[in-house]
Amino acid sequence: MIALVAADGIISRFLIEHGLAREGNPLLVSWITRDAFMFIKPAGALLAALVLYDVHRRHPRLSLVVTLCATVFYAGLVWWSLLIFFANQI
Repeated sequence: MIALVAADGIISRFLIEHGLAREGNPLLVSWITRDAFMFIKPAGALLAALVLYDVHRRHPRLSLVVTLCATVFYAGLVWWSLLIFFANQI
């Protein structure tokens, strides 16, 4: 999950800086082009993973479902971003 969030950040920043895409999250629009973004995004994912690990001790099934949903969501975002990249290369 953390690797997918980091990959999403890297690909998104690349696409936005090269004018191939726009940031869809209004909370990240002003942050995406800043250098701090590449530290904040993975740090947030790490924090979320640590919280899920803590929740796992008391509610293992819940943490598994949330982790799976987040992983599928970010995998979809990474694939979407890669499709945008490759579509612009043709």
